[in-house]
Amino acid sequence: MDFSYWVANGHETSEILRRVERADQRGWHGVWVADHFVPFAGDIGGPYHEAWALLAAMAVRTERARIGTMVVGNTYRNPAVLMKQATTVDHLSGGRVVLGMGAGWQENEHVAYGIEYGTFTDRFEKLEESLQILRGLRSEDRTDHDGTHYRMVEAPLSPKPLGSMPILVGGGGEKKTLRMVAQYAEEWNVWGEPDLLRQKIEVLTAHCERLNRDPASIRKTAVALLFLCETEEQAAGIRANPLPRPAIVGTPEMVRGIVADYAAAGVDEIIIPDFTLGAGEEHDALLQRFETEVMGV
Repeated sequence: MDFSYWVANGHETSEILRRVERADQRGWHGVWVADHFVPFAGDIGGPYHEAWALLAAMAVRTERARIGTMVVGNTYRNPAVLMKQATTVDHLSGGRVVLGMGAGWQENEHVAYGIEYGTFTDRFEKLEESLQILRGLRSEDRTDHDGTHYRMVEAPLSPKPLGSMPILVGGGGEKKTLRMVAQYAEEWNVWGEPDLLRQKIEVLTAHCERLNRDPASIRKTAVALLFLCETEEQAAGIRANPLPRPAIVGTPEMVRGIVADYAAAGVDEIIIPDFTLGAGEEHDALLQRFETEVMGV
């Protein structure tokens, strides 16, 4: 199992880079940031740094970890402009970018900044067209596209990415999202615990079979909050109350069992956000315990 680290965009930039450098040095497989312009929980006026500017800094401050977006809001950028940004960061990183894509969901930031939100159908149609364009730009000399939402005329992408720049699609929608994963993506991500991942992977596998694609060719990744506890009683107390997101809760021994459940469900990578890990020395101590007692670093 690979483990990756998601750093929140709301920290000071110096702290974001410190955390990212630490993760890179400690052997985490990847480091991720969200693509929003305002916080996605609480007061939208809170501090929040832009994803691609952060990723450019992360690219030159790390040496080995993959870097990427969890995930791009497709509604925010023209797909060709996005691919230019991503390719530039890929070159800065020496070829380590993963291009995480999603349809866009946070309506309040669209309203605040005057970005067209559209209907659910609009956003997923745009995402599918963008995925077609991104794949074309990544591999072809010139890309033409005459769609409902985007038009490209002999669009170039030079230079090409240094790395393979896998496209990751985030989301768990069984009819639209997982079908697009099977058709266009090299990787897939969803928030969820092992039982949900097992169910979604079965659906993804069925889409792959209909498209004559080997489901093993898609890397499956999951996001969950981490609550690393001292005792089983503490873990039970956390689980007794509703949690805001899917979570991994337990002592290190319990967490190792949960990780094994993810692996048995078919998950290749678990992504841990820093949202529940505290600040400063508390954050570092908790992560070090996780690294030592769960990751085996």
